[in-house]
Amino acid sequence: MLLGFILIGGVVSTLLLFGILAVSKGMGLEQAQVYLSDLAANPAASPNSWYELMILQAVNHLGTFLLPALLYWYVIERRSWEQFNYKPVSAVAGFGLVALIVIAFMPFDGLIIEWNQNLHLPETLAPIEQWIRDKEKNLEGITKYLTTFQNTGQLLMAMLVIAVIPAIGEEVLFRGILQRNFSYWAGNAHVGIWLSAALFSAIHVQFLGFFPRMLLGALFGYLYFWSGNLWVPILAHFVNNGFTVFMVYLYQKKLISMDIESTESVPIVSALVAFACTAGMLYYFKKVNQIRV
Repeated sequence: MLLGFILIGGVVSTLLLFGILAVSKGMGLEQAQVYLSDLAANPAASPNSWYELMILQAVNHLGTFLLPALLYWYVIERRSWEQFNYKPVSAVAGFGLVALIVIAFMPFDGLIIEWNQNLHLPETLAPIEQWIRDKEKNLEGITKYLTTFQNTGQLLMAMLVIAVIPAIGEEVLFRGILQRNFSYWAGNAHVGIWLSAALFSAIHVQFLGFFPRMLLGALFGYLYFWSGNLWVPILAHFVNNGFTVFMVYLYQKKLISMDIESTESVPIVSALVAFACTAGMLYYFKKVNQIRV
């Protein structure tokens, strides 16, 4: 039923996107479809379509993740938002530590990103690997376009579409529903955490970033498991996306010298130190919240 809601939500949101384009630009549905395909394939060719593409991203995400998940939760499982949580957010110890945990994890995850991007399929699967890398390059182009900011208004829009909406929608679906159900069916919380993290990564269809995104999903999963409140992984997800967007903005405005999008190798020592700091803070977070594994 959940998969059905997601598929229906994807179809409805796509039709809604075509409808928005048709009304705003006076196009037919077929013209809107072609326009949207061209815009996604080469956004730089339409420099005045930044807000338009952001709105389309928001509609697509809401229709594919958040609304289907909530519809399933309320209608099929007949539960309320409060039942996502084992305890209220006011009872979560170390809530402010979550942001530090996520930021500290970034250098180690960067090392895993570099390793994942350098993985190669067997020679017999070379055409598939080339297709994967071509798709990744296309997605990088869209990301680069959406994170090139001309003003503060674009930064705020990006924070909403790239950080706030995905943080709520994806955490409701992958941690609030899937992780809970997988853990219940398997009788093991770790199985639920890692299985939902793998699906969380796979759904983004970015195979050269599969393992670092899966680790990130597992991090969110353990924060949810140990805290007992869904707002904790939502905050973690928001910090991960929002911090990156904000750092890109500061770099573009020449307010900082560090390019967080740089593909330069992450020093192994720095990555290991970051991992040790993350592990230490996670252990403390688990301990102060007294949730047994």
